[in-house]
Amino acid sequence: MSLERPYPPDPYSLLPQVPSFTLTSPDITDGQRMDAAFTVDGANDSPALAWSGAPAGTASYVVNVFDPDAPTPSGYWHWNAVDIPATTTSLPRGAGAPGGASLPVGAYHVRNDGGQDGYLGAAPPEGDHEHRYYVAVHAVDVPQLGVGPDASNATVAFNLAFHTLARAVLVVTYQR
Repeated sequence: MSLERPYPPDPYSLLPQVPSFTLTSPDITDGQRMDAAFTVDGANDSPALAWSGAPAGTASYVVNVFDPDAPTPSGYWHWNAVDIPATTTSLPRGAGAPGGASLPVGAYHVRNDGGQDGYLGAAPPEGDHEHRYYVAVHAVDVPQLGVGPDASNATVAFNLAFHTLARAVLVVTYQR
């Protein structure tokens, strides 16, 4: 069976536009291939992230990783960390570990599209075209997004549409 298909657009280009702020990482570089350490082919660690310049009024953050190139109509959510306190401006490598022990107090993971608690590294189908992974930090105008750990990733995204003040994004790639 062939997986040949067009590339979908940047998923954030389809949403209401918001200002951006700065997102950096010692582990991943915007526009570059993701190291295997952050994939299921390696250590399956979430990358370290740091952000700055979020707007006044930021009450919390949501961090997520989304693959719009998965062979599904809805893409593939690899990570959603929700209700990260506004005082937090970085997450260490591995913060996406199951159970949320490496997340700040009050923050939690929503199950990824693989059904697991926490981060699931890149895992495009063997032989498929290069996939893009949108690593995003959303500055949110409420301290709690109003969803829980049992919410779907689509529910998190839906609620973000109404509460995102600004968004910082790095796009990395991976192909097997």
